[in-house]
Amino acid sequence: MVTLYGMYRSRATRNLWLLDELALPYTLKPVVQAYRLVAQGLDPQAPDAPLNTQSSEFLRLSPAGAIPVLEDAGLILSESLAINLYLARKAGGPLAPQDLREEAQMTQWALYGATAIESPALEIAFASQRGGEAQAVIEAACDKLMRPLAALEAHLETHSHMVGGRFTVADINMAEMVRYAQPHSPLMARFPRIKSWLELCQSRPAFKKMWATREAEPA
Repeated sequence: MVTLYGMYRSRATRNLWLLDELALPYTLKPVVQAYRLVAQGLDPQAPDAPLNTQSSEFLRLSPAGAIPVLEDAGLILSESLAINLYLARKAGGPLAPQDLREEAQMTQWALYGATAIESPALEIAFASQRGGEAQAVIEAACDKLMRPLAALEAHLETHSHMVGGRFTVADINMAEMVRYAQPHSPLMARFPRIKSWLELCQSRPAFKKMWATREAEPA
């Protein structure tokens, strides 16, 4: 059984979604982000602090002090996208790459999403929680996303999914990065194929289960 260290309100959502899609047994060991404790006036390094990203126990697993982290039979793996690619290969089946070509395409899209989409999409997600005064931040982030989302839209014009014409780990990885921009409906409206594809991904029972659990987790 694999162990995942993290929280639902983090990038671990993409790993938890995939684990449920694959029906892989796992243990989730809660690790809270240290900044959340600081925001509550708590000291992350206090002896009675909950396990967090500054705890010495966790830093032995992740010197970068970031969640999620996967532990599997002696393998310690960080970076949520890499974790998902590993889990899909471990489980096999339709969500995994069927050959070297598909594996390369899945890696390509994971890297493209991480380098071109996720950061500005996150800016939108965080700014959307702050209200009207953050509009300038949202507009700047949208400008950064126009080119990469146009590339993704063009891909989805001729492909029903990211890779292989079927739902795979590549869809989960990309959907979870694009999701951060989803609160800004004017941006989504400019890319109707992305919007439809994202809604299709999020209609899956495993996503709904993950999202309901995330919403129930304390902010």
